[in-house]
Amino acid sequence: MAYIDGYAFTVDSARRAEFTAFCESVDTWFLENGALRVVETWGEEVPRGKATDFHRAVAAREDETVCFSWIEWPDRATRDAAMERMGEAAGSDPRLDPEANPPPFDGARMIFGSFTPVFDRTATGT
Repeated sequence: MAYIDGYAFTVDSARRAEFTAFCESVDTWFLENGALRVVETWGEEVPRGKATDFHRAVAAREDETVCFSWIEWPDRATRDAAMERMGEAAGSDPRLDPEANPPPFDGARMIFGSFTPVFDRTATGT
């Protein structure tokens, strides 16, 4: 059964191109290590709520854009094995080296989690 890692975070709004380039670099590593799909999004319509919202969850500043991403794995075992390899590869693969390829976001304000799908439906067309 599929396994999903989800992330919400902010990026300085002026750094969209840098964010896209970072994603293209790092996300290939996930795909090479078993991910089925990696989706990186740039907030377009992220409303502010009365009780809570994405902005509050990631402590977004006015000059930042809220982003949401997810990685789809075929199963948890594939994901766990990739995460173990990621720790090992961080010292040898420049895509994963934060000094060689610094992330354009503040990881301390990122929220993330791993999820098992309970409902998954795809449109089949007419």
